[in-house]
Amino acid sequence: MADHTSAGSERLRERPIGELLKQLSQQTSTLVRQELELAKADMAEKGKKAGVGAGVLGGAVVVGLLALGALTTCIIAALATAMELWLAALIVAVAYAVVGAVLAVMGKQRLKEASPPIPKETQESVKEDVEWAKSRARSART
Repeated sequence: MADHTSAGSERLRERPIGELLKQLSQQTSTLVRQELELAKADMAEKGKKAGVGAGVLGGAVVVGLLALGALTTCIIAALATAMELWLAALIVAVAYAVVGAVLAVMGKQRLKEASPPIPKETQESVKEDVEWAKSRARSART
């Protein structure tokens, strides 16, 4: 094995540096191209899987909405045994409206807490850095 390695290194030593650099450049180019193609193929495969996953989740949302509709019908039917059908439907609709309003207020409050989307800590840190730089500049002048 050592003879094979030493023979290979002897052949490399005999070749001009320009030729070796050209070969290195070509091999590097080929390697980069192959790596990019591998990454592209990998991303395409992951994209297909993500698309299928998104489709399945979309189907789950549709089925979930159908289940909510069936549950709503069941609640209205149960209430209708004790009152008029229209009143039972109105009660369920008002209950959903109240839940929706509460969720909307909570969501709006959370969004207000999150905005503006400026990193406050970083902003303060940058202000401190500017003040520090100004003080160093002033002390350097005096």
